Amino acid sequence: MVIRENYLKKIRPFYNQDLIKVITGIRRCGKSVILRQIINEIIESGINEKNIIYINFELIEYSDIKTYKELDNYIKENIVNKDKYYLFFDEIQYVKEWEKVINSYKAKYGNNISIFITGSNGDLLSGELATLLSGRYVSFNIKPFSFKEICEFKNYELDKYKLEEQFNDYVKWGGLPQRFNLNTEDEIRTYLSDVYNSIVVKDIINRFNVTDIELFNRIAEYIVTTPSQTFSAESLAKYFEINDNRSVGKTTLYNYLEYMCKAYLINKVDRYDVRGKRILNGKYKYYLTDLGLGQVLNVSKKEQLGAYLENIVYNELMYRGYDVKVGNLDNGEIDFIALKDGNKEYYQVCYYLTDEKIINREFGVYDDIKDNYPKYVISMDKFDMSQNGVIHMNIIDWLLKK
Repeated sequence: MVIRENYLKKIRPFYNQDLIKVITGIRRCGKSVILRQIINEIIESGINEKNIIYINFELIEYSDIKTYKELDNYIKENIVNKDKYYLFFDEIQYVKEWEKVINSYKAKYGNNISIFITGSNGDLLSGELATLLSGRYVSFNIKPFSFKEICEFKNYELDKYKLEEQFNDYVKWGGLPQRFNLNTEDEIRTYLSDVYNSIVVKDIINRFNVTDIELFNRIAEYIVTTPSQTFSAESLAKYFEINDNRSVGKTTLYNYLEYMCKAYLINKVDRYDVRGKRILNGKYKYYLTDLGLGQVLNVSKKEQLGAYLENIVYNELMYRGYDVKVGNLDNGEIDFIALKDGNKEYYQVCYYLTDEKIINREFGVYDDIKDNYPKYVISMDKFDMSQNGVIHMNIIDWLLKK
């Protein structure tokens, strides 16, 4: 088991706080494992196991807890003394009006109770819960394994010259933890297909009452198999009109894309006007939370390795806690502007710097940016091509660095 310290170190200061700990993320990214790791650390600190209540609502033994009243009754039966209790609710979205219980116990027990909840849908922090608990919760978004975590899990030697095969496997099949226990590509594809279908059915179609399932699947297939592209509702509507002879309303397109984002299947990234220092509305880039989920739909289209690398860099920057934007310039685009703790970094991503034209394009985009923040070009090349203050790094080296 990989101890996911990148997340635990952020959550740990809140173990004994009365703030509700909300842990979100795509299905099968490892939220339940993180809860178990938190429970282990709390027990190791001296807390009696009897003071820990853990419910995974995807398990059959808890399938009879469907309403907030049934959840309330279960908890009351298990709180038997006045000691501090730690409550862990895994995939709590299955309980109707669950937020009423959370709010009630928060008010009733105060600092004598510590609550942790997980969910696989971005709506977990919207609506009534956000209103009830405004300012009284902290949230943490969990990602699939980073490449460095994969190397730790598989005990790989951290050397870019020995990891290219493993990296290519990561590019193709992503980082959902359970897939590393499977042996063949057929098994992995079957597993990822099941995960994808669960996301679509449970977290999107059922939750948002999607009626035109065929249209939704076509939009999902188009987005998932063309990552790192700039989209607008207008461009998507035109695509379906030309290729499917089908008229699709912009509102429908916006809604379906938003549903995918709320299920953490994809991530929407704003475009930022570097010169005007403002967010540009209307056109966005979308990146897959896990490339493996794109692979299960991509059975005939040509692989877009440059786009996949760009997607991996985006996911890694998010994993490292950056706020990420796409940079818009008068004469081009910067793949990513990464902001954190008042600092800024710029990133260009390219598959290989194969000729002078590509080198000039990737490094030259920085010519009009005169600040002194770090500027990177990331590629598969193993030789350092840094120039004019712009740092070039091999992507495997960059993913493995501290």
